[in-house]
Amino acid sequence: MDVLRTPDDRFTDLPGFPFAPHYVEVDDHEGGRLRVHHLDEGPADGPVVLLLHGEPSWSYLYRTMIPVLAGAGLRCVAPDLVGFGRSDKPARQEDHSYARHVAWMRECLFDVLDLTDVTLVCQDWGGLIGLRLVGEHPDRFARVVVANTGMPTGDQRMPDAFLAWQRWASEAEDLPVGRLVDGGCTSDLPAEVVAAYDAPFPDRSFKAGAQVLPSLVPTSPDDPAAAANRAAWEALQRFERPFLTAFSDGDPITAGGERVFSKLVPGASGQPHTTIAGAGHFLQEDRGPELADVVVSFVRGSA
Repeated sequence: MDVLRTPDDRFTDLPGFPFAPHYVEVDDHEGGRLRVHHLDEGPADGPVVLLLHGEPSWSYLYRTMIPVLAGAGLRCVAPDLVGFGRSDKPARQEDHSYARHVAWMRECLFDVLDLTDVTLVCQDWGGLIGLRLVGEHPDRFARVVVANTGMPTGDQRMPDAFLAWQRWASEAEDLPVGRLVDGGCTSDLPAEVVAAYDAPFPDRSFKAGAQVLPSLVPTSPDDPAAAANRAAWEALQRFERPFLTAFSDGDPITAGGERVFSKLVPGASGQPHTTIAGAGHFLQEDRGPELADVVVSFVRGSA
């Protein structure tokens, strides 16, 4: 596997991002190793909050939430998915699959970091991967917060807004990552923040993961990931630990997705589900401290 690594100087003096990098290695499933980056902030003995980002962002997305969470005594672990942020980037789109991304995070979070009693906070692909991990390793998780995400099986038609995005991403000559994040927010991001989302990708050769992930979302019943996602849903329908939805009110791609979780997941019953007002798809960017307050209250209220 041909693997690219973003030079460290691309991450120097990013605005609002004073956090130290941490690295582990995982099996690339082709006989080599991949370096995976994560943040680890807050008290080392605090309850673990796992912050999983999606496409095409990275752990920078959680920079305004981490101080709130850590200040409340929580240990914040925020990995960069393989192909994103400071993690290694397999150079071919064919190197990426849904199953591999789940396996890479499983090895990083459980086999190496050995995280337990985890509060998962997930958005976008952070949910597609994180909820698979909940379904396959429910005993690792104390509670779950889902925000603007889902876990499609291909058995239901996806929203037109997503299908349009999927088509566009697969055909784009060079994915404009920073502008995509900006476009998915209700707020106008400063130029230096847009540049921070572009930082992991010095040129298009680093963007294989960002380019291919939209096409890996199951949209047909015979998708390679469909069966595993169905099995994960069966497990979620037995998941009785606290499960909270915190979707935004301004995301055309995931709008209404919270109702599926509220209906099907037993742990969602009676929880203080909330809607984050005035936020787009990247609600961590639009209303990060507010979402962090929701997480803190949820952890304390369900401890």
